[in-house]
Amino acid sequence: MLSGKKILLVITGSIAAYKTPILVRLLIKKGAEVKVVMTPAAMDFVSRLTLSTLTKSPVLVNLFDEETWANHVMLGRWADIMLIAPLSCNTLSKMATGQCDNLVMATYLSATCPVVAAPAMDEDMWHHPATRSNLELVRKHGCQLMEVSYGELASGLIGQGRMAEPEEIVSWLENYFTSAQILAGKKVLITAGPTYEPLDPVRFIGNYSSGKMGYALAEAFAAKGAAVHLVSGPVSIKTEVPGIQLTSVQTAAEMLEACQNYKEYDIAVMAAAVADYTPVTVASEKIKKTGDDLSLPLKRTADILGYLGKEKRDHQLLVGFALETTNEKEYARKKLTDKKADLIVMNSLRDEGAGFGVDTNKATLFYKDGREVPLELQTKQALAKTLVDSIIDLLL
Repeated sequence: MLSGKKILLVITGSIAAYKTPILVRLLIKKGAEVKVVMTPAAMDFVSRLTLSTLTKSPVLVNLFDEETWANHVMLGRWADIMLIAPLSCNTLSKMATGQCDNLVMATYLSATCPVVAAPAMDEDMWHHPATRSNLELVRKHGCQLMEVSYGELASGLIGQGRMAEPEEIVSWLENYFTSAQILAGKKVLITAGPTYEPLDPVRFIGNYSSGKMGYALAEAFAAKGAAVHLVSGPVSIKTEVPGIQLTSVQTAAEMLEACQNYKEYDIAVMAAAVADYTPVTVASEKIKKTGDDLSLPLKRTADILGYLGKEKRDHQLLVGFALETTNEKEYARKKLTDKKADLIVMNSLRDEGAGFGVDTNKATLFYKDGREVPLELQTKQALAKTLVDSIIDLLL
């Protein structure tokens, strides 16, 4: 499963770095293309020349060299996955806090590919509360972590903290890329962002939705091999992930029209914040101030989730979102039943860090069988991966 995969190996300053030439050889033997980035401290443990010879590619170390200045952006887009092995306690701390003082951190912070790390440190470091907190933070940022091993450590102690063996790391990557294509052949319909309902040529009724959650979901589904049709309201973000077909719309009516071929899809996730009302008439010219009050007759917009619920077939999965401010659970359960959805993802504006415009989100999942699963505050990218995995569980 590694044939043709592009793996960016990041090596940090840990004694476990001496195992990386073996890891590189195993990856290349499996057919992977490997490039290496190192911290300056890693050079004390493994030869840059050895790694460049094995990979047949320059090993990059310094951020401000003329030859490497732009590579921190290029490498994170080139790779299918960024593998940090070993991950030292020091680099872990920098990842958790977003420091950017070397090429490794600049590459990590600008990477658009998935990131996995194999930690390596002494047992006391591994169990320290600061380390545990940092591990939790990088998980919330979307980084996956391999388990450390139990055994003899560089300090002479016996305990937890050993980096996973090269063979174990290769096996993890093979399993990852196998599961990454679990939705191959599946078609997914996703809506994202707000809708704008025009009042006149220059004004509209809308909301604060940024579209970040819907776009993160589209990318998470594409990463699992699905063919994704993303129907997006007006947003300022973009996606360049292969496998995503984008249809841009403005109004709720246009969004419904773009979803009319729902029967072709296996999964539909309605993450858009669709306006509930639209003006009865749209002025052909800009509305002028003519008095102290202005009455705007409104009518209901199309109920896209309800429409899809009526059209849904047994083999299809329908997921809706509910953003509430009061009686959140009651409204979420009612929406689940009324719209004939399989899953409702509820957000509450009462939760700090959740809602419109931010990069994080907190949700509770409501299932048809009565289950209620609260999820912790995390980045929208990390939450999207969790939601996709939850939807896959419903399919299997």
